[in-house]
Amino acid sequence: MSTLQVRVARKVSEADGISSFELVAADGAPLPAFEAGAHIDVHLRDGLLRQYSLCNPPQERHRYLIAVLRDPASRGGSTAMHDEIEAGHLITISAPKNHFPLEPAARSVLFAGGIGVTSILAMAEALAGAGADFEMHYSARTPERAAFLQRIAAAPYAARVHLHYDSGDAAQRLDCAAELGAPRADTHIYVCGPGGYIDHVLGAANALGWPAAQVHREYFSAAPVDDAGDTAFDVKRVSSGQVFTIPPGRTVVEVLAEHGIDIPVSCEQGVCGTCLTRVTGGVPDHRDVYLTDEERAANDQFTPCCSRSKSAVLSLDL
Repeated sequence: MSTLQVRVARKVSEADGISSFELVAADGAPLPAFEAGAHIDVHLRDGLLRQYSLCNPPQERHRYLIAVLRDPASRGGSTAMHDEIEAGHLITISAPKNHFPLEPAARSVLFAGGIGVTSILAMAEALAGAGADFEMHYSARTPERAAFLQRIAAAPYAARVHLHYDSGDAAQRLDCAAELGAPRADTHIYVCGPGGYIDHVLGAANALGWPAAQVHREYFSAAPVDDAGDTAFDVKRVSSGQVFTIPPGRTVVEVLAEHGIDIPVSCEQGVCGTCLTRVTGGVPDHRDVYLTDEERAANDQFTPCCSRSKSAVLSLDL
């Protein structure tokens, strides 16, 4: 996986608990191009690897802008970014990757919940730059916890952005059904934010009959999974015929790595899709939030960083 050395040019407090980091190439060269919806992997101490969406206008090549929420339940990433990374520091990142791209459409409706505004904001910038028809809904608990409000207010597309807060007048709170309306063949929907927010928007879209192919989502983290009933299963490597037992409490990625079989991973929560592996036999126990319901039902791929098996043996194309 290719990496880049970047310098933190600026660190700014954007809202309560949210800081942005402006990254520039350490050698001053232009950064690799990216599209709206893309993210980068940030390498932190002790082997921590975290993904953060790029939220600056995609046409920019002189910088990347990310924003990080201080998460009380942090597994180390957000704490490291907030407490250890400062302006002037050099850090290692990946080239941009995009699992949440904009699709060609006459109209787009964007939903951002909390820190999910990062990828959605880049989409708004791209759509506005292309003269496309879109509207954006940004939800936060309070105005103090909403990032980039000044930037949005000053943007040429400000009139297309609707702000919704859990606090204050109930009339301004997000009404998904009203904003989505009846399905339209020319419209695509995008949602990013906490799991509960995403599920709320997806549920409303599904209830209204929006086709799944027109509704796109990106989770930042997966919900905890009850693993109390987990049992061992075997993984068969089709290319060699080798069989490895995956005990409870261990992942397929971990066990295979011990035998010299490395599967690229990034989030290790089934969020990013980096480790997606083809399944040629058996039935996966999908525990990711990356695959769609249709993709899960096909049972021909799974995320070995977190998912397990419902069958005694799972055959993998490795």
